[in-house]
Amino acid sequence: MHDARDTEGLTVGQAGARVGVTVRALHHWDEIGLARPSLRTTAGYRLYTAADLERLHRIVVHRELGLGLDRIRAVLDDPATDVPGALRAQRTQVAERIERLQRLGAGLDRMIDAHERGVLLTVEEQATVFGPGWDPEGPVKARLLYGDTPQWQQFAERSAARGPEDWQAVTDAMTDLERALAEAMDAGVAPGSSAANALVERHRHVFAAYFPLTRQMQVCLGRTYETDPGFAAHYDGIRTGLAAWFRRIVDASARAHGIDPDTATWE
Repeated sequence: MHDARDTEGLTVGQAGARVGVTVRALHHWDEIGLARPSLRTTAGYRLYTAADLERLHRIVVHRELGLGLDRIRAVLDDPATDVPGALRAQRTQVAERIERLQRLGAGLDRMIDAHERGVLLTVEEQATVFGPGWDPEGPVKARLLYGDTPQWQQFAERSAARGPEDWQAVTDAMTDLERALAEAMDAGVAPGSSAANALVERHRHVFAAYFPLTRQMQVCLGRTYETDPGFAAHYDGIRTGLAAWFRRIVDASARAHGIDPDTATWE
């Protein structure tokens, strides 16, 4: 319903405010002949009548449904246009768009959960994938410590896209690497050798399943593996002395790339 002022004409600004579009859009529609104001003031300003506003409202409705301006013109002005057919086609496109948005919404929900929980597996799934010694609260604790870091964000992005099979592949790759590290240590592979350096590179590649690991970050991680009681227990549980040996091969590789392990920082 339009009040009596509509019959006297509205300026472009008033018309735009009434139908919820910008003045620039109204000027464009005027220029292309899609919706031209019918009146002019004595000063030459164009005014929109009630009929003009009704056409603007119809244009806005069709535009919100996704029709292009040329198609809107045909629907409004071409008597040969199959309006129901055009609207049905647009309805199909809207349904497809809704489906895409629903998938996007589900993906965003998983991303939010991944940022908050770290690993999107049930407790039972985590025990199956990571082993009975796995602490399901570990990722939550890690978020409290590292949730504001770029690495946690990268980890969450990867986690959001992973199910049990994906995590199993990550776990298997890390288990294979740890076995190879233990075998190399048993075989007497020397830090700085080509075989040791290859294992260091393999560690960076496998670890990238969590987040990208620079050489300096790898030095810091090797230091943590040796000094942190939890990590040290894990690696020394595979082979006694493995945590210290791993740190030595990482440090030797870092030196070969111009990095001083004693001053390396997490960057």
